[in-house]
Amino acid sequence: MTECPWEPPLAGSEVEHLVGALDRLRATFRWKADGLDAEGLRTRVGTSALTLGGLLKHLAAVEEHTFTTKLTGDPVGAPWAGHDEEWPFTSAADDSPDRLYALWDGAVARSRARLTAALAQGGLDQPVHVAAADGHRASLRRLVCDLIEEYGRHTGHADLLREAVDGVVGEDPPPGWHPTSPTGG
Repeated sequence: MTECPWEPPLAGSEVEHLVGALDRLRATFRWKADGLDAEGLRTRVGTSALTLGGLLKHLAAVEEHTFTTKLTGDPVGAPWAGHDEEWPFTSAADDSPDRLYALWDGAVARSRARLTAALAQGGLDQPVHVAAADGHRASLRRLVCDLIEEYGRHTGHADLLREAVDGVVGEDPPPGWHPTSPTGG
């Protein structure tokens, strides 16, 4: 395994580049949120209500919704079912760091498996379940690109929040980095 497994290929296929870009953003986001206690995950900047804990839970919900409901039409399960889009942000303060990290790590693992299976069944051009109001269905490529955009936006937020927590800055995780528990172990 390389020291930076999240790094996309220098010259690969479209699938390798899109999935690589998504995984790099996932790794960078997880690094920005990594190893914090409850106080660190609840830190806010200025008047914003965003927290790293809220972003962890929100992105876990987005992963589940994207590669469950949007991909296949299946409903999301617990804990997401029955809640509105704001619930992950507002309820995260009630969750332990272990719970927040487990929600995100588990959602990403399931998303990777679902994306890999979908790519094997029909590639990026295949239509997925989600459709526009006129009935035109989105492609798998669109789902991946939308998730890249979502992570790009929130990784920027996470960058500012993490710097406010303990001064950690940087574009990418350091070589050899692996997610840790909230206590750093």
